[in-house]
Amino acid sequence: MAKADAARVIGLISDTHGQLRAGVHDAFSGVDLILHAGDVGGDDILDELSLIAPVEAVYGNTDDPGNPRLQAEIVRQIGGLMIHVGHGHEAGKLTADALLERYTADVLVYGHTHRQSVTRREGRLVINPGAAGPRRFHLMPSVARLTISDGKADVEIVPLPA
Repeated sequence: MAKADAARVIGLISDTHGQLRAGVHDAFSGVDLILHAGDVGGDDILDELSLIAPVEAVYGNTDDPGNPRLQAEIVRQIGGLMIHVGHGHEAGKLTADALLERYTADVLVYGHTHRQSVTRREGRLVINPGAAGPRRFHLMPSVARLTISDGKADVEIVPLPA
């Protein structure tokens, strides 16, 4: 019998807008990688997150697209699944169905709306971890933990202290 692949845990964060809440360190304890879905708000955020785990980030509509630390999109294969990260502003109509139609990855991660969202459709997963920066729109700040094991993805939204 083949040995199962070790689970990979990925921290998902978005819309920090220059503020990293103290609860992010606890929420991301033990993650292998952090994927930031844009509206970072400066390199200080990336530097702080990199104290927890390696970080990859996309630029959002409020970031400088010329920042060499930010990408237009991230496409990575992890644990047998293809993951796509974009901010979402580039996609036009921002719904899970629209993203599933636009991108072919198994796991789609986006931000922009500041609203936590998890949608499963036909074995695919669409995740918005919510906004981890300044509280806006009466929404509670949050991040997410994505666990990939044996070619399957599970996600948990983790509320952050307001």
